[in-house]
Amino acid sequence: MSKGENTRKHIIAKSAELFNQKGYAASSLSDITEATGIKKGGIYRYFGSKDEIALEAYQHAGSVVGHAIREAHDRETTAMGKLLVFLRVYENVVEAPPFVGGCPLLNLATESDDGHPVLRERAHSGLESTLGSMKSIILEGIQSGEFKADLDADALATFTLSVMEGGIMISKLDGDNRHVRMNIESLKAYLESVCLSEAGKRDK
Repeated sequence: MSKGENTRKHIIAKSAELFNQKGYAASSLSDITEATGIKKGGIYRYFGSKDEIALEAYQHAGSVVGHAIREAHDRETTAMGKLLVFLRVYENVVEAPPFVGGCPLLNLATESDDGHPVLRERAHSGLESTLGSMKSIILEGIQSGEFKADLDADALATFTLSVMEGGIMISKLDGDNRHVRMNIESLKAYLESVCLSEAGKRDK
């Protein structure tokens, strides 16, 4: 990898940490230069605007979290276990989230809303990707007989993501991991009592 490529990746990685902790709107170009140790001219050598940095920064943050989720998925053998992974990677979100600052999707969605269409589109893309991954796991569970055949995969994916993001938000705000951890246990109990087939309950 060339020096230029390394510098570009460094700007993206440090900006991702900055945006995910401080927020895009509150982060100035001066903040980016301070975080990266690179002067404004050096930043503009690789990026045309702060928006361009932000799009790649959030892509980077999402890929780091995605890698942590995939690694955890590899250790699970059931659809229920894989679904719970999405929450379990955040069970220590206050002190040690999978990416500094918490959930990139939650932070970006909360900040962008309707005020910044480019970032909102990136957040929406992340939403669709996460829901799609959850739905695929649920459908695999239905196909294998672990989950009930009449389970609504779309509804369960939305419910799982809502429980996940709600727990993260409350834990971050309260400074206490117990909220996301309680949501893990509540979702686990729901899956066991409502979603597992009789075969799935026997194999649990």
